[in-house]
Amino acid sequence: MKVVHFIFLFLIISFVTTAQSVRSLVNEGVSFYDGKKFTDAEVNFRKGLEKEPDNFIAHFNLGDSYFKQEKYEDAVKSYQNALSKTNDDNYKSKTHYNIGNSLLKSGKLKESIEAYKNSLKLNPNDNDAKYNLSYALKLLQQQQNQQQNKDQNKDQNQDKNKDQDKQDNQDQQNNQDQQEQKKDNQQQKQQQQDQKMSKEEAERILNALKENEKDIQKKLRQKTGVRVKTDKDW
Repeated sequence: MKVVHFIFLFLIISFVTTAQSVRSLVNEGVSFYDGKKFTDAEVNFRKGLEKEPDNFIAHFNLGDSYFKQEKYEDAVKSYQNALSKTNDDNYKSKTHYNIGNSLLKSGKLKESIEAYKNSLKLNPNDNDAKYNLSYALKLLQQQQNQQQNKDQNKDQNQDKNKDQDKQDNQDQQNNQDQQEQKKDNQQQKQQQQDQKMSKEEAERILNALKENEKDIQKKLRQKTGVRVKTDKDW
């Protein structure tokens, strides 16, 4: 990403009528900024605004000091305040550009794109704004592609989970059916065994009765000498 535009006080010739104390504070703030003492620069720009709240330079440079401290939300607010303090299209273009940079750093891609477009409307020849706009558009496309892939993977995982749940339910049902079938087979086998035992028991009892009857007939023959018929003729 291109570096942030920074407006130095000595470049703003139209502000020579600004009160001397405000100019001194802003100039000192710029010196702190150049020395990478961004917190000290912030303090000076704030003091300048206390004396002159409508000073465009102080608002703009305060935004720059916030930006360097990675206070991007505060930077955007300062730049927006600066926009309302000037009618100069060039200054407004630079301010929109810096708003775009702050939003881009905050990950607010769509908002940064709009800021760069606003900058280019005022200054169509700003190559930095063109570059950053292209960069932001590329990042947004990548983000959208990643989100789309994420959504597709989520849908696929959901479908996969549904299929797995369906298969698990089917396996559970099959297992239950097998258990029930096994139970039925065991019951049928037990019933067959019970029936077999009942038939064998009946035959045993019948044979015992026949033997008992033969013994009785034998005893009668011994007493009477008469043969008694024990079985039917078939």
